[in-house]
Amino acid sequence: MLYANNIGLAKTLLRGKNKKMTSYFTDREFGPAPRTTDAIDERVWGGLHALIQTRLSDHSFGYRFPDQCPDGYGMSGCDVQSFERVLLAEVPGIELPLRWDNPPGTPDILDLLEFCAASIGEPVEGSYHAFFRHHHLSWERESGLANFVAAVNVLFSRNGIAYELTPAGQARRLLPAPLADALTTTLFSTEDIETNRLLEQARNRISSPKPEDRQDALEKLWDAFERLKTLESGNGKAAQANALLDRAAPAGSKFREMLGEEAKALTAIGNSFRIRHSETTQEPLTTPEQIDYLFTRMFAFVRQVLKATGRGG
Repeated sequence: MLYANNIGLAKTLLRGKNKKMTSYFTDREFGPAPRTTDAIDERVWGGLHALIQTRLSDHSFGYRFPDQCPDGYGMSGCDVQSFERVLLAEVPGIELPLRWDNPPGTPDILDLLEFCAASIGEPVEGSYHAFFRHHHLSWERESGLANFVAAVNVLFSRNGIAYELTPAGQARRLLPAPLADALTTTLFSTEDIETNRLLEQARNRISSPKPEDRQDALEKLWDAFERLKTLESGNGKAAQANALLDRAAPAGSKFREMLGEEAKALTAIGNSFRIRHSETTQEPLTTPEQIDYLFTRMFAFVRQVLKATGRGG
């Protein structure tokens, strides 16, 4: 069964009853670890595994998978077999039994955590049933979810993992601070509905834990950039793009010259890498850091042009 492995480790892990994240000496004195690691390694997985074990052992997942008392007068625990069967169906990348020393892939771990968050509640003991030597249970959803989320986020924070669980129990990626701030505050108010839609989709998907969503965010941002070039009047796309940049900076200024060079460079990047097109001559992006870099660079340019031309930013 799922909870049969590594019981000793599970019992040593903090239950995480306090909704606030644990404050450690090194965090207070030296600051928290940078949240830059995209992969959940064996050390972090071991902690998450133990955290899930404790919640199985104390029947927290009975909120969604209750086990009925044999006399039929109340719930007395968690139906682990139902938990496991539904887990395998909803998160097909997970294999049972879970082993603390054999971590699944990071996306599958994040799916597992979301499954657990959707299934958890804080067990509350009711009447004692002397014959079976157990209490009848009910579950407090809000506190159970909050405590689980806090415990997971402590492990992520202490190990510099660039993910967190939201209060609703959904996994999200933490973006570099400058990009996160820009994404939060930027407005998209061009006169073109499709451009606004592409920019909004790019903003939402770049923070996804899934690499394919982040690649899609980059593609959406590049598509929006190409549409921006056609928002001004002019005879052809090149003339329209120049008119846009002439509004963004005074003609003849060094800043205008720099914007023109950057627009050409970004266009070349879009044509050289597998961003907007998929020809065999285009080089794929191979790491999340490459996607983040190009997204940040393009977003800074788009935001500057939006602000300078009165289209948000």
